[in-house]
Amino acid sequence: MKKIDDIKTHQSKLNKRYKELIEQAYNFRQTDSALSDISEYRAIKLLDKLNKLKYLSRESFTQTSA
Repeated sequence: MKKIDDIKTHQSKLNKRYKELIEQAYNFRQTDSALSDISEYRAIKLLDKLNKLKYLSRESFTQTSA
């Protein structure tokens, strides 16, 4: 169970950072498009990590409940 809790904690931290980057990209859109693109790229990379963690937590959950 500790492994699942660690994954969930890491997910919430990454999700918070993802939201910050998306907001930053939106705010930079009018003033500096390059910074906006960089923030959006970083957010996409974080989203990929979040999807991988979601898959891992699903796998861990099905293994412990089986």
